[in-house]
Amino acid sequence: MRYIIKCVKYFVAFCVLYVGLVWLATKSSYAGMDVNVWDSIWLTLQSERGWLLMAAVVVLSALYPRFGFMTRKVEGDIVEDKESIIKAFSLSGFELYAESEDELRFRGDNLLKRAFMLFEDEIVVSQYGQWIVLTGNRRGVAKAVYRLDMLMQNR
Repeated sequence: MRYIIKCVKYFVAFCVLYVGLVWLATKSSYAGMDVNVWDSIWLTLQSERGWLLMAAVVVLSALYPRFGFMTRKVEGDIVEDKESIIKAFSLSGFELYAESEDELRFRGDNLLKRAFMLFEDEIVVSQYGQWIVLTGNRRGVAKAVYRLDMLMQNR
């Protein structure tokens, strides 16, 4: 069910992006003319090209949650390196919002960042053997892993 919710979120986000781009195109291309954005979108959807565009958006929305999230490992200990982990996430624009014995949970440090990530910004940090495991949004995890690697090398 969570996967379907993510797909719907990305579909809506792609549609909003498309409407925004069409709006910009109509405002810049037809200066002085009264062109309605919705008429332009409706005309596009009446063509074969419009249907292909819609199919591409549906496929991309369905596949993005599968490829937009990842898990990475960094050698270390979540208890001993907690300060470095929190600092790495802080530098990456995330804040610690929940913690337990075996995991730390981070999310975007401001509402705008969280909204741009469609509130799919949670990154879970846990321990697996000698590894610190980071799971979450691909962009957020990649930033945090890069900074965490740098901080772990300098300790």
